[in-house]
Amino acid sequence: MFVINYSKQFSTKSKSIALKFVIHLVSLLPLINLYYLAFTDNLGADPVEAVIHFTGIGAFNLLLLTLLVSPLAKKMKQGFIMNSRRLLGLYSFTYASCHVFNFFAFDLQFNLNLLLSEIIKRPYITIGMVAILLLTALAITSLNRIKRQMGKSWQKLHNYNYLIVLLVNTHFYWSVKSEIIEPIIYISVTLILLALRRQKLKLLFFNRK
Repeated sequence: MFVINYSKQFSTKSKSIALKFVIHLVSLLPLINLYYLAFTDNLGADPVEAVIHFTGIGAFNLLLLTLLVSPLAKKMKQGFIMNSRRLLGLYSFTYASCHVFNFFAFDLQFNLNLLLSEIIKRPYITIGMVAILLLTALAITSLNRIKRQMGKSWQKLHNYNYLIVLLVNTHFYWSVKSEIIEPIIYISVTLILLALRRQKLKLLFFNRK
């Protein structure tokens, strides 16, 4: 019996390690390739826009994947999948940070006054900055030591993930000028993922005492 349990535990651990390895590959390699293409001038006529868009969409995709983890783990009855959620969230934060940095560095030329002006004057940038600030808070508190210190308040803070994904949808939709098909697809995917977690959302927002 001990041998069987140990074998199962080892198998689960191996699967978790393999999944995290895949996440590292599919998250890091595209980002490295993006900046390689940018510095070698192989991103087309508007490389700045390409870099900003790619990192923004990358952050959004990874954020949506964090919402998929729990329903997928329950559906497949594979608990080890849950171990990937924090890593996906941290990579979403990494891409989002690159997204903001690219905008500040390449579009605004490190002009802090102009950045503040853009945040105030452009609602989609305002919402985007609120989302990145919340995402930063989640990334910082994802450390095990901080998580233990926060206790029950940790989960309350990380429930803001649902608000973040709605803010990012709004940011994306408002940022496009004419092509709205892609934002609508993302909105639809978000609604589907939220529907999969409807029981938890009901407990969060409708069963408060």
